[in-house]
Formats: sequence, C-alpha cells, structure tokens
Amino acid sequence: MSNMKEIVVGIGGAAGEGIGRTGDSLALLCARQGIHVFAYNSYQSVIRGGHVWLRLRVSQEKVLNHGDKLHVLIALNKDTYERHLGELEPGGILLYNSESVRIQEGDREDVHYHGIPARTLCKDLGSWKPVMQNTVLLGALVYLLKFPFEKLEEVTRETFGHKGEEVVQHNVNVARKGYEYAREHFPPIDHGIQPNDRRFMVTTGNELFALGAVAAGCKFYSAYPMTPASAILHWFAKYGPEIGVVVKQCEDEIAVINMAIGAGFAGVRALCATSGGGFALMTEAIGMAGMTETPVVVINVMRGGPSTGLPTKTEQGDFWQVFGASQGDYPRMILAPTDIVDCYYSMAEAFNVAEKYQMPVIILSDLYLSEHRETVDPQELKYDVPIDRGELLDRWDSSEPYLRYKYTETGISPRILPGTPGVWFQAPSDEHDERSVLISDVFTNPEERKKMMEKRMKKVEVLKKEIKPVEIYGDTSAGIALVGWGSTKGILLEVQKRLAAHGVQTKVVMLKHLFPLHRQSIEEVFKSSEKVVVVEQNYSGQIERLIKSETGLEPTHRIHKYDGEPMEPSYVIEALKEVLS
Repeated sequence: MSNMKEIVVGIGGAAGEGIGRTGDSLALLCARQGIHVFAYNSYQSVIRGGHVWLRLRVSQEKVLNHGDKLHVLIALNKDTYERHLGELEPGGILLYNSESVRIQEGDREDVHYHGIPARTLCKDLGSWKPVMQNTVLLGALVYLLKFPFEKLEEVTRETFGHKGEEVVQHNVNVARKGYEYAREHFPPIDHGIQPNDRRFMVTTGNELFALGAVAAGCKFYSAYPMTPASAILHWFAKYGPEIGVVVKQCEDEIAVINMAIGAGFAGVRALCATSGGGFALMTEAIGMAGMTETPVVVINVMRGGPSTGLPTKTEQGDFWQVFGASQGDYPRMILAPTDIVDCYYSMAEAFNVAEKYQMPVIILSDLYLSEHRETVDPQELKYDVPIDRGELLDRWDSSEPYLRYKYTETGISPRILPGTPGVWFQAPSDEHDERSVLISDVFTNPEERKKMMEKRMKKVEVLKKEIKPVEIYGDTSAGIALVGWGSTKGILLEVQKRLAAHGVQTKVVMLKHLFPLHRQSIEEVFKSSEKVVVVEQNYSGQIERLIKSETGLEPTHRIHKYDGEPMEPSYVIEALKEVLS
C-alpha cells in the first residue's frame, strides 16, 4: 500500500457494539486535520444483534462515494471476518481482537493479520466491557495511519465531554493501550495523506436539509419519526426552539402534512419530511395544497419498499409514488438533490418555488444521500441564500374586491395572508371559482371548472421556463452518456474518472428537476450520444420510464441495483463491460 492518497477502512460487528461512535470519532479526527472522509453505515433495524457494516473512505482529496475496496478491515467479531475478508486489497490489513476472533488456517496469505489482545491490554483499567474493544482498535488504527495521538484525545474529549472528565479519561486511556501496542508490534501504513491546517465539518444530507431550510426562512417543521428521515426531526428538535422554528412531532403523517399546510396557509415557510410509507398517508393532503394553492415543502427520504420494506436500506423506488401523489391533475414540482451540499441549496429553491408558484414542492432523497457522513468545507455553505416569496401582499388598497384565485396570464394569483385587515377569503378543497365560491356540487359550472383547472396548470408551464437544463459533467461530445439522478452522482463521476484513465471518454448526465422535466436538454443528450446508459437504484427503471413518457426516447442500456445497498463504482464498471464491448 505504498504512497496511496486514500485509505478505505471497513468496520464490522453487531448492532449495539458502538461501531457508529467509532466511525464518527475517526471521521472527526480526519476532519480536524483537513483530511476528507466519506462514510456509509449499513445497519439493521434492530437495537442489538445483526450485522453492522461501516465503511470510511479517507482521502487527501475530496471523495464522492464510499469506495469499493478495503485497505484496512477492523473485525469486531468472527462474522465480520468471514463476510469481508475477501474485500481486502492484496497487502491490506486485518485489525482484530485476537481474544474474540480466531483466524482460520488457509485463509488469505496476501494480507497482514494484526491481532490485538484488547481485554488483556485493558486489565489494569478496571472492569472490562466488550464495547471497549472498539476504542482499543481505534487507537491502533490511529497509529497505523500515522496520526498524532493528541488529535484522537482532542476528538475523544469533544465526543464524550458531556459525560464528564472521568468518562473522557477512561476512553483516552483505553485508546492509548491500542495505540501503544500497535506502535510496538506493527509498522505504520505508508500512505501519502498529509494532515494540514484546514478544518472541515462532518455532516449528512439530512442535517443539511435542516440547515438549508433554516437559511431559507423555514419557521415550522412537523414530522412523525420514520427512518431514514428521522434525523431531520432530531436536528430540529435539538436546535429549532433556539432559532425560532416551531417543531411538532405528530401522531401520524396525516397530521404532519395537514399541520404543515396549515402553517403554509398562514404565511409561514413550512416543511415536513417522511419516507415512502409515511408519504402514502400524505397524498390526499398534498392534492389539497395543489387545489388551495398553498405553498408547502415535503421531503421523501426513500428506502427499500414496498410496504415497510427495508427500513434501513437505500433505494430510488418512490418516484412514481411521488409523481402520482393525490388524485387528478394539479401543479407541483419534484426535485432530487445530487449531493449533500445540493441538499442545502435545494431547500431555498424549493421554498422559493413553493411560494412564488403557490404549490407543493416535493424533494426526493434516499437513505444513502441523507444518512452518509461526509466532510464539507464550511465555506461551501452560504447563509444569504436568495429568498423569493412571490405575489405575497401585506395589504389590499384597491377598491375592487380581493380575488384569492383571480385568473391571470401566469396562473399565479395575488396571495394575501389570512387576518389581513379588510380582506376575507376561503381556501376550499372543493373546486371553486376565482372568488373562492364552490362550483363542485349545487352550483356546478363546467366552464368555470375548465378555466380554474387551466389557471392552476398554467403555473407549471411558466415554471418550466425557469427549470435548468440537466447537468452534464465531462466532455459533452463523448459518445457514451451515463444518465443518473439523485445520489448516483458521486458514483458516476468516479466511474467517469476511472474509465478516462483507460482512454474511455464518457459524459455524466444528472437529472435533478424531475418534474417539470427539461425535455430539450435530455433530447440533446440522446441525440449527441451513440450509447445512453441510465443508472438507477430500483427494479423497474423509473426515471427511464419518465424520460420515455416525456420524450419518447429510450436508452440503449440500463444498469439497475435493488438489493438495498448503495451502488459502488466497480459495480457500474462491471455492468458497463457489455456497453464498452
């Protein structure tokens, strides 16, 4: 492993053994030294037991996915050793507790076995707990990576400081045992990663959704806990009260969406989040937001389905659910952020569109994008994001009566908040005319219904004009186009880089605005490419079907993955062999 610029570390064990905390400490240790990290935790929906697998990619340069090879494997139990030994690169290191993991003869001879007697090392530190082996092995890893122990001590203090000095010192002492043992018995890894004076934040897509919402002026958040969207609620519950955001944990997702719509109707920028199962309960109310022309933003963090499906696994299977939410035709927008910084800025765009066009906006994320941890330079996040509240009036001076649903050229009617002096109006969920008078039953009026439907849908036509073309990375004249959406961006960009190193040029095409779709730019991609490969994490090719329904075009090839685990660059490259041949 001579002179590498990155190291991929895999940590495996059972739920409840503290793997997440160990990974967080390592990520923070790197971030405090200006070193980039991308971490993905594959865990089970149980508190204890089951296999938990955390992979951290540590690099001098920015990395966009969790990689697909291991340089160091930390096995906390025999199960991890047996599952993942084959993923180690030749010359890689197996770091394990030699008192609990027994190496079998005849296993790989091209890797280095670094066994550490964790319990014996800590016998003079008081009572032994199995969770302590994580800290022992972390200390050993810090030495192997040639990081100063003082940095680990600093991170340990930051992590456990709220539990008191005794807990901090105990963890430092345990980690030092592993560090010193490794220094006495194993050579450090010869890598090219150089610590520096930069400091990064370690964050997730869910955290940046929340932070981006606050920057965009969000003042109300409602949710019912549902993996993998729950962390957004956790963030708001912790910070919301001190920054002026009203936070409501509701009894179910029906209450969640109706509370958010009510807040939006009152003039507050309102947000809610859930996953596919919860979104299913929200769909009728989302249609109501379209009918009443009320701004609201909804995040759907996708997981494996159908039904309760795979609660802690990733998938891109909810597009058609979101696209078909509610009955009938109504205006809305669907966004799919492509990286965690994009999660931050997508919130301002979503709120601006929701208020400017007076419609619901739905953001599609997935577990991989929302929950993975990644280093981000704080300078990438600007807090003065643009805020556009559209046709929002604070008074009505005209002698003409106020018409909440006035017919206009753009379909966007003047909006005024309830309670404004001298103004009253209704917001019916039944069909109505521009005066808010119902035309759904006794006073049925086909002509008015036609005019009102066309008025609402005009907003989508106007919105189409400001939708940006699809993002294209690489040589736009390349004959092979790799088309993805959402979280596949980081994987496809690395695939592009690896193929270029072998003389194969590709362009990566990312779809963010799924509805309305920028048809012209997609048609240009198909027209200028010999081969178009759509890459998705679902079974049926949902975005491929969208492209075909909107443009009539079909890709020449497709790559799907739907086992619950995220794509990896090698998976895509292997699938591309047919294309390249």
